[in-house]
Amino acid sequence: QVQLVESGGGLVQPGGSLKLSCAASGRTFSSYTMGWFRQAPGKEREFVAAISRSGDSTYYVDSVKGRFAISRDNAKNTVYLEMNTLKPEDTAVYYCAADAFLGPAQRMSVRNPPYWGQGTQVTVSS
Repeated sequence: QVQLVESGGGLVQPGGSLKLSCAASGRTFSSYTMGWFRQAPGKEREFVAAISRSGDSTYYVDSVKGRFAISRDNAKNTVYLEMNTLKPEDTAVYYCAADAFLGPAQRMSVRNPPYWGQGTQVTVSS
């Protein structure tokens, strides 16, 4: 089992940047594919990005490709989401998730991960 705690959200102007962090408890962090999801007001939760257990495979939803970058540090039990060129439509609560499955990071986009953080608010507004 793993517990996840996100941080780094906030208010940023359009075109700005934020870096989210997700700290995981436990000694088996490297056994999990990690991902970020988001949910905007009145909308369903959507997949944003995922990274494989070793970090050699990443996958992004089309709307954030080229602007967001997911990374992980298995020594620190932490996964990151660096967000650049932010747009108002990126406004949402961002959730970190963990899933212990075999295969490429892309699979996380169609799965319902069993472990979730509490979420961190990202607001992009002038």
